[in-house]
Amino acid sequence: MRLIFAGTPEFAAAALAALIEAGHDVALVLTQPDRPSGRGMRLTPSPVKQLALQHGLSVLQPVALKDVEVQAQLAAANADVMIVAAYGLLLPSAVLTIPRLGCLNVHASLLPRWRGAAPIQRAILAGDPETGITIMQMDRGLDTGGMLLRAALPIADHDTAQTLHDKLAILGASSIVSALRQLELGTLQVQPQDDSAATYAAKLSKAEGSIDWRKSATDLARAVRAYNPFPVAQARLQAETWRIWQAQAAQRSEGVPGEILQANKGGILVGCGEGALLLKELQKAGGKRLSASSFLVGNPVKPGDRFET
Repeated sequence: MRLIFAGTPEFAAAALAALIEAGHDVALVLTQPDRPSGRGMRLTPSPVKQLALQHGLSVLQPVALKDVEVQAQLAAANADVMIVAAYGLLLPSAVLTIPRLGCLNVHASLLPRWRGAAPIQRAILAGDPETGITIMQMDRGLDTGGMLLRAALPIADHDTAQTLHDKLAILGASSIVSALRQLELGTLQVQPQDDSAATYAAKLSKAEGSIDWRKSATDLARAVRAYNPFPVAQARLQAETWRIWQAQAAQRSEGVPGEILQANKGGILVGCGEGALLLKELQKAGGKRLSASSFLVGNPVKPGDRFET
């Protein structure tokens, strides 16, 4: 099929690579403008742009899609369908109707659960046993369109937002290829979403990474996983910020929230509102990520020390 593809990060690049591999004619690629990145803050193309250029595809990087000239370029592509995956820009109604068969979205949740910007992280935070991919016919709402294909994926106890993202990127890529195959055969069926069952995955903020030790250890262990790699769970001890990359809940009841109960090569055990959190991998500002045993060599703490709450 003749496609327009709209996407920006690695999640989207996986889908674009699969569509190219499947032999689809990608007439035009939309992606976000180049952004400053790295220590030198050099303008860096998105993963989707890098992949598109490697394959000699035409790339368009508008700051918005309301411009009539941009819409004219989309129309000139004469596409059967537009595939959208983590693009980052809203599609106006005028754009949704440009492709002959409309626009399909690759969404990283089992809709209608976790509509919105951060479905992977919100699923982990909520303790969901599974998530998945939904291929959706886009409409004017926020992830409200009819569902064309759903593929489930278990969430492992050790999954972080990064590892789950990587699994979903692979599943999303295969799912969109499968959906287009069924679309060509005329076998796709639209299932409307149950709006009463919808939940919303609000965009993550840096402030969310701050640990509240009054919460349960189970909730905090999920937060550590959900905020890896962004914004990273953080806590303050003796006026210093610790970034917590890996932790697990422990069934301990003594101690007060934020109090260090033990510190040894097995980890740093901290009291919570319920249970205790065992810190396994940490980092201080400007330092490297270290196992708890290595971290304690340069950052000795003792039982009774207490994190800020």
